[in-house]
Amino acid sequence: MKGIYCLILEIKNDVLIKVGALGKINFEKGYYVYIGSALNNLEKRIERHLAKEKRMHWHIDYLTTNTNFEIIRVFYEQTNKKKECIVAKKIIEKGIPVKSFGCSDCKCISHLVKVKEYDFIKSW
Repeated sequence: MKGIYCLILEIKNDVLIKVGALGKINFEKGYYVYIGSALNNLEKRIERHLAKEKRMHWHIDYLTTNTNFEIIRVFYEQTNKKKECIVAKKIIEKGIPVKSFGCSDCKCISHLVKVKEYDFIKSW
């Protein structure tokens, strides 16, 4: 199955995390939305994100393996279209992007956004 997904992450305390080549980033307590896609094996990609132990590959791995972060919800949609950047731009309108996070293969500002609430994602 191919598709797009949003991981809703909650951070309980402010924390400084080194995120690969992006360096140290200060994450404030609250909710974050990570937007990703899987052009093959959507289920396996989401399962990988939910696993706490894994080899660091993507920026999001530095958060999903950190004990301060918890994935509290996953939204996904089956699609053959690459809609990741379109959805990221819509979510950025509702929050504060974490500059350059998760978007090294596109021209987006970010694919991780700090938001006050996340229920609006149901209607992307």
